[in-house]
Amino acid sequence: MRLSQGMSTARERAQAEARVAQVEGTLPALQAERDTQLNRLDVLMAATPGTHAAELATPAARVVLPALATALTPAELLRRRPDVIAAERRLAASSARIGVATAEYYPSVSLSALLGFESLRTATPSSANFQPLAAVGLHWRLFDFGRVDAEVAKAEGAKAEALARYRQSLLRATEDVENALIRQGQLDAERLALLQEVDADVRARGATQQAYAGGAVSLLELLEQDRQLLAARDRLVRVQSDSGRAAVATFRALGGGW
Repeated sequence: MRLSQGMSTARERAQAEARVAQVEGTLPALQAERDTQLNRLDVLMAATPGTHAAELATPAARVVLPALATALTPAELLRRRPDVIAAERRLAASSARIGVATAEYYPSVSLSALLGFESLRTATPSSANFQPLAAVGLHWRLFDFGRVDAEVAKAEGAKAEALARYRQSLLRATEDVENALIRQGQLDAERLALLQEVDADVRARGATQQAYAGGAVSLLELLEQDRQLLAARDRLVRVQSDSGRAAVATFRALGGGW
């Protein structure tokens, strides 16, 4: 209409058509990436690719991320991590092995050897039946304390190593949590800034549209404002996607399970 009234040129129209074609050219790649990610989600949920595509065809108005388990203390949250649990169990097992090795310093009595087959074959067991077998049932490494010392030292060394690994797992877990929370906080701040930018671009686009309708600005200026609004919205969507990934990283760092 503006072209027929002489308010616009064929060059501006061609440039506008080129901009539209440029935007439309990006859609197939984005749609292919979307379908690929939907299929990946189906596989992660043990479903045939394409199962949940219809459910996600209509996006929600606003994605709400689940909150953290505030009822638990930071120490309790960290101890939910599988690597911390495994390191803690290894430490407990190494401590138990020290007790087993230390027990070799003391004599022990085997009940099965003490009773023996002779006493079992006797109808009326007496102390005479047990006395010859008492020495057989007694086990004491009295003359082997050097080897017992080595076994205890080995068990204590294994415990020290398990303790060091446990501490390292806690430090690594704390680092993961700190990095995830920092990343999530940074993305939240960036998302709020982009929301303000999009709101400003929407208002600027409306004013430019009115100016264009009144002939105060050219079509190129209106298209440039559209481009800025589209770029801001694209950055906002990317930041929201990154925020979701950061939330997942936080849940994984804390062990999840709520």
